[in-house]
Amino acid sequence: MSFEVPENRKYLESHEWVEESDDTARIGISDFAQDELGDIVFVELPAEGDDVEAGEEFGVVESIKAVSDLYSPVSGTVTAVNDALTNEPELVNDDPFGEGWMLEVEVSGETDDLLSAAEYREQIE
Repeated sequence: MSFEVPENRKYLESHEWVEESDDTARIGISDFAQDELGDIVFVELPAEGDDVEAGEEFGVVESIKAVSDLYSPVSGTVTAVNDALTNEPELVNDDPFGEGWMLEVEVSGETDDLLSAAEYREQIE
C-alpha cells in the first residue's frame, strides 16, 4: 500500500507532520497514521494561546480502534485550532494533509530533529 507523503512537510517518527512558512507551522497527522488508526471519532486539541513543546504531547486522537497521544514537532504558541474537527473528526481520515490539519503554531525554536519526506517514507515502508 502506498501512502501520501508530501515533500513540503517534515515528520516525527510518531507520525505527526509539520508544514512551515515563515514563523508559523501547521501540524497534523500523516496519511499512514490515520490509516493505522482507522475511523477517527474524536480529536482533543489545546486552546489558542497555549504553548506546545517539541516532542511533547499536545492532544489526543481517538478512533474506533485506539486512543493515541499527539506529539508536537515544534515548540511555540498555538495561534489557531481547526475547530471543524470538533464536529467532523473524520476530516483527519478524509484529508490528513489538508482539511484535517490540527494546529497552527507560532514557532519559537529549531526544528532540526524532524524527518524529511524521504526519511519518513523509509520508516513507514
